[in-house]
Amino acid sequence: MKPVVDEDLCIGCGNCAEICPAVFQLIDDKSKVVDPEGCEFADCCEAAEENCPVEAITLVEDDSLLENEV
Repeated sequence: MKPVVDEDLCIGCGNCAEICPAVFQLIDDKSKVVDPEGCEFADCCEAAEENCPVEAITLVEDDSLLENEV
């Protein structure tokens, strides 16, 4: 599974970066995926997705759906 952040929905609260800093970082007050492969090794992507208050994080299986990688 790979994370995708909908930057239009993201409010920059930082929950994901706090929960899963190996994969997410706040850049310009928006969450960015800094290591899309990191979910394979960091056991925190699901928690980041579940704790996003605006549901801006989605975990996808298809590489073609990844649009918001840094």
